[in-house]
Amino acid sequence: GHIVRNWKVRWFVLLQDKLLYYKIEGGKKEPSPKGRILLDGCTITCPCLEYENRPLLIKLKTKTNTDYFLECCSREERDSWALDITGAIHAGHPVQVQELHRMKNSFKLLENISLHHIVERMCDSSTGIKLTRNLEQGNRYKETFTGSALVDWLISNSFAVSRFEAVTLASMLMEENFIKPVGARSTEAMRYSDLSEQFLDDSTALYMFAESSKKNISSREELQFNISELSGTIVKQGFLVKQGHKRKNWKVRRFVLRADPAFLHYYDPTKEENRPVGGFSLRGCLVSALEDNGVPAGVKGNVQGNLFKIITKNDIHYYIQASSKAERAQWIEAIKPLT
Repeated sequence: GHIVRNWKVRWFVLLQDKLLYYKIEGGKKEPSPKGRILLDGCTITCPCLEYENRPLLIKLKTKTNTDYFLECCSREERDSWALDITGAIHAGHPVQVQELHRMKNSFKLLENISLHHIVERMCDSSTGIKLTRNLEQGNRYKETFTGSALVDWLISNSFAVSRFEAVTLASMLMEENFIKPVGARSTEAMRYSDLSEQFLDDSTALYMFAESSKKNISSREELQFNISELSGTIVKQGFLVKQGHKRKNWKVRRFVLRADPAFLHYYDPTKEENRPVGGFSLRGCLVSALEDNGVPAGVKGNVQGNLFKIITKNDIHYYIQASSKAERAQWIEAIKPLT
């Protein structure tokens, strides 16, 4: 409410240029709207973290600087409303609407992302993620945060544009031992789920900072790359999971596909510097999807689904996991013309 700052249940109707809201009496909305929010010139904030105990908020600021705080019933509902409201705000700009839906369905994180920087921001006493005590199955945990709270924080701080990307980032933080699961729900997901489902976007899954998150990662010998192979046009980039050649473990890497010359490089997102840790020429390579029924020969660990393989002309085999079948197909389609 604008006068009395209380919270009221309202029935909302989204039109092309406005958001109407109605009072509800006897389980039915009244015939005339109680008020309206004009969307022309509005800015939207989602998730809005201004109320610590209300994580499901959308904030609308009109062009006359009036703030509206709208609370939804679930994160899915909140994000769906936010997407549709944003589309209505930009309805007169079809290019922006197309970009909005592309962002919703794409898997594209910040190019120069640094996990160190994210953790530093998370630890900030004023703008970082809020740490709370939580009780789970009789166990009391100090200084924890929930999976859904971390996803909201990553989006609100512009580290990701969708929950899908934020979950991927959170999985990277857990994979690189910056955060760790605590409690039965998040620990079981870590142990028994597929790689893409080990981090839970859930208000009952608890996490905390790992002790190793503050230590510096030991430096390794830098690989030398020819400047020419890094000068090609970037065709596609994104985060994938790659199997190591020696230890056969799986690590999240940022892959960059370049043309003229055709190379595929991968970067360690925990490193501050923007230098690849590996890469190879695509000329003469073979790329193919791997079947999802069982673990293919050459693949170690409990990793199944959305895998593809690249064989270089020197017969080096790279096993890579995408986050979905659609993403795997997109990468294969982008790589094939460059081989």
